[in-house]
Amino acid sequence: MASTLAEMAVEVLTCGEAAAKVALGRRQAAAWLASRAAGAPLAIGRAEPPAQPARPAAPVLLDPRDVPKRKPGSVAGRQAMLHAVAHIELNAVDLHWDVIVRFADQPMPLGFYDDWVRAADDECRHFQAVCACLEAMGSHYGALPAHAGMWRAAEDTTGDLLARLAVVPMVLEARGLDVTPGMIALFQKAGEAGAVEVLEMIYREEVSHVAYGSKWFNWLCGRAGSDPKEVFHDLVRRHFHGALKPPFNEEKRAEAGLPPDFYWPLVEG
Repeated sequence: MASTLAEMAVEVLTCGEAAAKVALGRRQAAAWLASRAAGAPLAIGRAEPPAQPARPAAPVLLDPRDVPKRKPGSVAGRQAMLHAVAHIELNAVDLHWDVIVRFADQPMPLGFYDDWVRAADDECRHFQAVCACLEAMGSHYGALPAHAGMWRAAEDTTGDLLARLAVVPMVLEARGLDVTPGMIALFQKAGEAGAVEVLEMIYREEVSHVAYGSKWFNWLCGRAGSDPKEVFHDLVRRHFHGALKPPFNEEKRAEAGLPPDFYWPLVEG
């Protein structure tokens, strides 16, 4: 049984079945947060994370170019869209537990671990809620193929905490703030009230995840005496594959601590 936060993270990462992974993640998060509330935090410790997290037998993972295009005007299209969201949320569970264990050798305040444990717990709840929507629509997670490239951001930033924070919360999760309002509008038009409620919850809570990334990125830059904006531009250009694409949700990005001069200069063309 895991006795440190790093060992708890590895247990989540090496659990393959999706429902079991998120249930375990929620228990681990509750244990850490309870220890913090009691004033006796569990040790951070050290553990060896897997190169890739364990995954369920389904969905089949395809190259992004081979994932069938979704037609959101149909029930099947909306099921496919929610299936893609569930896949993103499950990957986010692993990404947040991975940042905890993979960089546990770096001296960070306990608040860093509080934030990413809370973010991981949020992603577990998001996955469970989206799966419930899928089941209400007559589908389930694993019924459709999914994107195989989502772990690439972790692989590309394995040895660099600043790069991980730049690419995962400050680019990929920030992109979620840009696109989710359009998804919400689509499900509102279709009268899918349950899905709208879940997507609005995800939209609201993902702001804090981007904010965690921005906060700790700026904190690390401050400790090193470097310019956060210049470091961000350099790391994104080196570690993120593809250009940043507008339109941007500038209001929510600002709420999360991402000013326009961080991301607009990275737009090509």
